[in-house]
Amino acid sequence: MYDWISDSALVALIGLASGVLLGLAARLGRFCTMGAIEDMLYGGSSLRMRMWVLAIGMGVMGSFGLTAAGLFAPEQSFYLSIRWMPLASILGGLMFGYGMALAGNCGYGCIARLGGGDIRAFVIVLVMGVSAYAVLSGPLAYLRNWAFPQVDVTTDTPPGLVHLAAGATGLPLAPLGIVAGAVIVLGALASREMLRAPKSVFWGALVGLAITAGWAGSYWVATHGFAAMPVVSHSFSAPVGESLLYAMTASARAPSFAVGSVAGVVLGAVIGSLVKGHFRWEACEDPRELRRQMAGAALMGAGAVLAMGCTVGQGLSAFSVLSLSAPVTFLAILAGAALGLRQLIEGFQPAE
Repeated sequence: MYDWISDSALVALIGLASGVLLGLAARLGRFCTMGAIEDMLYGGSSLRMRMWVLAIGMGVMGSFGLTAAGLFAPEQSFYLSIRWMPLASILGGLMFGYGMALAGNCGYGCIARLGGGDIRAFVIVLVMGVSAYAVLSGPLAYLRNWAFPQVDVTTDTPPGLVHLAAGATGLPLAPLGIVAGAVIVLGALASREMLRAPKSVFWGALVGLAITAGWAGSYWVATHGFAAMPVVSHSFSAPVGESLLYAMTASARAPSFAVGSVAGVVLGAVIGSLVKGHFRWEACEDPRELRRQMAGAALMGAGAVLAMGCTVGQGLSAFSVLSLSAPVTFLAILAGAALGLRQLIEGFQPAE
């Protein structure tokens, strides 16, 4: 595209810049999936879950706003170009959610904790990345391909909620998507608790804009560059494994959006931790706790590959294009996390 930078390096910089926003949101805005679920189930507060829903709504409005402007084609995204497999979404989502509860955080949250100096998060990130690649292209890939083969969409209508609605009604796609996103945003804001927390509104909206920026940047490079580049936004399961591979073989492979995204979250989290004065090195003092967290990380990596995304990949990026897989996977993740939290907190004891 340019003489001074390759297409792959440019898209990695786009991932880095938008990833920094996600890292800042995690450390300064307390934007966290696991924290949102714990607050909702055991803390009596829906604030952080509403932040997540607000980010989804902003992402939907942004994605379809780009579509209306001719700056994005959601059909080219991974989530709308691969045939949806409901069983894979449910099974993978349950595995990821349960593993997230055991590990204490999702992949995105662990990367953000790593940026705050938490060495336990470093171990979780490593295990999750290796587990994801073992299922994606390692020894377990044969079993995954046999059980859940990823097949390109061959129908005229992609597996998207708005695409199906547009096909059924004959209404234009982009305006339908923008309206759907606006409804989600209004639903998130329909709470006094949320309206009284302008910082939460700000950070939730910023996360949605970061997802939109990923789509806009990667699509622009894919359509204006010379190399064949995928149209992607943020996710933190297989991209963690990809980042580990790049760290070991950078001289033989080009950077990618995923590599930039992971590095950006770490950088943003470091900056946020230093701003708040929260950066400190932490290690795990209980081997049993670390063993549980490593088992959870392995489940998260495998589950995310089966579900074709994690809390950010499916819960934000896929949701932003209103893929059919997004709400099903996200609900499965919530169910798996609720089950894991109950086991950890209540020990599966019958309610009295």
